[in-house]
Amino acid sequence: MQRLTFNLSQDDVPDYWYNLPAKYPDFPQPRGDSSSMEVLQKVLPSEVLRLEMSRDEKVKIPEELRELYVKVGRPTPLIRANRFEELFDGWLRIYLKMESYTYSGSHKINSALAHVYFAKKDNAKFVSTETGAGQWGSAVALAGALHEVKSYVFMVRSSYNAKPYRRYMIKMYGGEVNPSPSPLTEFGRKLLEKDPNDPGTLGIAISEAVEYALKNGGKYVVGSVVNSDIMFKTVAGIEAMKQMELAGESPDAIIGVVGGGSNYGGLAFPFVGMGDKGIRYIAAGSSEIPKMTKGEYRYDYPDTAKLLPQLKMYTVGYDIKIPPIYAGGLRYHAVAPMLSLLMSKGIVEARDYSQEESFRWAKLFTEKEGYIPAPETSHALPILKELEEWAKSEGKKKSVLISFSGHGLLDLANYADVLKL
Repeated sequence: MQRLTFNLSQDDVPDYWYNLPAKYPDFPQPRGDSSSMEVLQKVLPSEVLRLEMSRDEKVKIPEELRELYVKVGRPTPLIRANRFEELFDGWLRIYLKMESYTYSGSHKINSALAHVYFAKKDNAKFVSTETGAGQWGSAVALAGALHEVKSYVFMVRSSYNAKPYRRYMIKMYGGEVNPSPSPLTEFGRKLLEKDPNDPGTLGIAISEAVEYALKNGGKYVVGSVVNSDIMFKTVAGIEAMKQMELAGESPDAIIGVVGGGSNYGGLAFPFVGMGDKGIRYIAAGSSEIPKMTKGEYRYDYPDTAKLLPQLKMYTVGYDIKIPPIYAGGLRYHAVAPMLSLLMSKGIVEARDYSQEESFRWAKLFTEKEGYIPAPETSHALPILKELEEWAKSEGKKKSVLISFSGHGLLDLANYADVLKL
């Protein structure tokens, strides 16, 4: 069976980012006191902060960044998963937007390049950031190397210990990586005094990265949740719109996973704002951190130390104790405000799946397609069974587009542990 791949040329790399909040005047603004707003103004690159508040629907991408997008592997291919479709008796046509084909192996590089670019424009001494599974941390380290800006990464301790090859990757790109909580910040030291084995959370790592930038003259670059970051990642969705046209399809459903929301938003938001209104949007998360299915839609802190302004999000609480699952990128306590707004309006449906169920689907996918998905991506795969039932109920085959970001080659020990390989 021939592999169906839909490629674009380097000239097709988008020349703009898509800013979905421009279409929603009821989009909720951040809420905070003068102290938290001052922190935001100090730690974010100035242009990133401006774009965070922008309501321009399309934002021009600087040519230097478009060239770097090509350098790191854009445009990424769209691939039809013909053999995997066999599991669904011909009811689904499954298309994968392969963000795993970028040099750092995920969608994260799409915004990391932009954040570090704008930090350098502000003459930042360095950039600091958080990371869960390590995909964002490695992307920031690569962006730092390409822009010649030093990067400091605070990696959630549970993932730091469980995913050593992710931290080696960060170091290969020249970044400095530390387990969070760490002794490098006042907040980290306080937590370690209470529990030297604190497994950490993304909320804690964010607080440490912000504090470190504040006290040492750097800029903080955020890897998900906020408008600007998701907007930078919409290059994936804009490319996918062209590629689905090449395939002669309009997706009936767009699915993906949510840690903070940038993976799914980067693919789906251009379709929400500019695509076919009949598309069904379904996002999946981890049932171990069920923020989308059991969280509350309210204002909450994005970081554990409460340094940053509150955002209106679906959340299970900024101070919750989160179990150390292997899909480290899904261990955030809340959902991006724009994605949360779409969920509140019923535009995006939410699902949560357990680590064990998701990993079983990853193995099925690997046996059919030969490609090992990232632990995070595996959480989107159970949705396909539901979509098969939907197609059967309507007696009509369905076209499905999946945000396929990351690979599991550095996570094989995690798969082995859960699946007893």
